[in-house]
Amino acid sequence: MLRSALGILFAFSVAISCGQPERIADPQAFRKKIAKPKKAKNVILLIGDGMGLTQISAGMYNNSNKISLERFPVIGLHKSHSSDKLTTDSAAGATAFACGVKTYNGAIGVNQDTLAVQSILEEAEIKGLRTGLVATSTIVHATPASFIAHNKYRKNYEEIAADFLNTPIELFIGGGKKFFDRRESDKRNLSQELQRAGYTVQDYFNDDITELDSTAQKLAFFTADNDPVPAYQGRDYLLPATQFSLDFMNKQNENGFFIMIEGSQIDWGGHANIPEYVLSEMKDYDAVIHAALDWAEEDGETLVVVTADHETGGLAIDHTSKLDSLELKFTSTKHTATMIPVFAKGPGQEKFSGIYENTEIYNKLRAAYGWE
Repeated sequence: MLRSALGILFAFSVAISCGQPERIADPQAFRKKIAKPKKAKNVILLIGDGMGLTQISAGMYNNSNKISLERFPVIGLHKSHSSDKLTTDSAAGATAFACGVKTYNGAIGVNQDTLAVQSILEEAEIKGLRTGLVATSTIVHATPASFIAHNKYRKNYEEIAADFLNTPIELFIGGGKKFFDRRESDKRNLSQELQRAGYTVQDYFNDDITELDSTAQKLAFFTADNDPVPAYQGRDYLLPATQFSLDFMNKQNENGFFIMIEGSQIDWGGHANIPEYVLSEMKDYDAVIHAALDWAEEDGETLVVVTADHETGGLAIDHTSKLDSLELKFTSTKHTATMIPVFAKGPGQEKFSGIYENTEIYNKLRAAYGWE
């Protein structure tokens, strides 16, 4: 009887000891072993204006069924509506990305009450990061403008240009030279003012895109007097501008950088209902995405995010299409309200899966930097 009781007691004590967690000799050392999510040092935000899912699909089929977006491990969807319309415009859409607020169509970096809201680019500058903007539109167009300017109306181009003197930025490349040096409203020469502020100012009249001054501390390059021409009419600067910009941003890059690179004219091809326009702009932008990914993968500390502000043209791939012969049809000359894909790769990529409001892209970028 005694032997049986001792056996039961021994089994019970073994069961209890097996259920106890192992004592950690050095809890502080153990905590250090727990991997924390890696923060992004740099962010490359790529915005294909007007680039909906059908534009992406058409660009892929038009490129032998391949597209650089296939390299992204994380995909989400954002709800693109503005504060006052189900269908957003580029100004409200870009302000959502840049400033994290829903606002009215036409607003540049301001909320519904037309009050200025700090952008992620401005916050990056305050935190000591380098910043840049590149576009195939004028640099004062709605998307790039929303990251650096604050204006109640997107077409106040000369006022928007003046804001480039109010916010530090290391690099900007795009059209719109006339809004800086031949202004009707105040006769100021902002190009000269930029030079006095330490910028190297170059333009397509005097320099090729391959001749950008890599020794400059701050650089402005104007690619056109007004709007740059479409890719299918000869524009070819976005890829070399991207390659130059990433290396330029990484120069003296102790704290990291933020850069937004826009494929502006995907949108314009949709408005014009010209398939060749859309497809050529998609091909041009695909090369930019590919280059950005290659650069980021080699760097190892860079988050790349690709999205669009909205879809343009209500594009459809007709049932008569073949892999080597697409028949594209448009249902509108305007923007549409379809949800928009978001692609992410790099530190913080996991934050971009799911379905969310377009303003969340701002929050997710800040979280990737560790600015929560």
